[in-house]
Amino acid sequence: MNNYKNLVDNIRKKGSFLCIGLDTDLSQLPSHIKESKWPLFQFNKEIIDNTHDLCVAYKPNLAFYEAEGVDGWIQLKMTIDYIKEIDSSILVIADAKRGDIGNTAQRYAKAFYESLNCDAVTLAPYMGRDSIDPFLQYKDKWSIILALTSNSSADEFETLTVSNEPSMPLYKKVILQSNLWGDKDNIMFVVGATRAQKLKEIREFCPDHFFLVPGVGAQGGTIEEVAKYGMNSNIGLLINVSRSLIYAYKEHKQDPDSSLNFATYSRLYAQEQVLQMQKVL
Repeated sequence: MNNYKNLVDNIRKKGSFLCIGLDTDLSQLPSHIKESKWPLFQFNKEIIDNTHDLCVAYKPNLAFYEAEGVDGWIQLKMTIDYIKEIDSSILVIADAKRGDIGNTAQRYAKAFYESLNCDAVTLAPYMGRDSIDPFLQYKDKWSIILALTSNSSADEFETLTVSNEPSMPLYKKVILQSNLWGDKDNIMFVVGATRAQKLKEIREFCPDHFFLVPGVGAQGGTIEEVAKYGMNSNIGLLINVSRSLIYAYKEHKQDPDSSLNFATYSRLYAQEQVLQMQKVL
């Protein structure tokens, strides 16, 4: 399986490089959804039903499922299975940010790639190659490595200069070193949308890989800027939109107790994002 080619083909087929983040917070759901037996899944199902033709990836954020204990894990599996049933070409990214080594990393890889049947996992490379290798053993899966993130305190580490290479920031070292472990077919990098101008610099030494780009929408990043600085000849971008899309109904002042289809507003928001993407494809 050629992961890279399949992803590029799906992007061109759909005219979209949208990734929808399923940061499904039980406290934020409409009341009628909270009353269902599996509220996280029911919410996700309606989002998926209304958006699956507009996106090429979904990214469940593990924290929101783990916080609900066993029921959360059950609903995460239900969500992943449902995505696979609706459209098997859509990537399922476990936003887990795992970063351990040895047998622990092997078990994490098995959990996400085999037990949950995810296509990709976000990984923290702080412990070096040992923390990534077990995931790379799965040749038909993606390892998505944190490089330059969008959070305000990222500069405390990520942009610091590596002491023995004074012109090299840490995030660049991470990308260059990671490229020795795998290739564009099984490694992506997380680069935040709030760092859009940095994408141009990163493209100079990482021309071919896909970037998973969070931070569009609620965090202030824009599709136009990300595409301007980060797109390559094969698109090379997955732009993630989470809260501003899945909770779009709140911007329309919909009564949170209403049983009206909140996901209609999510679809409208997704369509707006895709239209912007199609302008730059």
